[in-house]
Amino acid sequence: MSAHDLRSLLDGVPDTWEIVLRRDRGWSPVLHAWRDAAEEAAAAFAYWSTRPGDVIAYAAYRAAQDREDAAQDAVAQTQTSLTSVS
Repeated sequence: MSAHDLRSLLDGVPDTWEIVLRRDRGWSPVLHAWRDAAEEAAAAFAYWSTRPGDVIAYAAYRAAQDREDAAQDAVAQTQTSLTSVS
């Protein structure tokens, strides 16, 4: 499977807009989701970087990075909502 085929396959997966939390709920579940996603992305990157050319490891890293990006957007939206004045 080529990188182009893999990217096309991943682009076709619908986003469920779900966030999976692994930590106890605290004052900011959105922040915890972002931290979890950042940890997963870092671990996936470390794994992929030791296996050049492994398209499955790359796909796992990109998926984790996409989750981190989405969680970061949610944190930004939450912070904007908290600081905006009506």
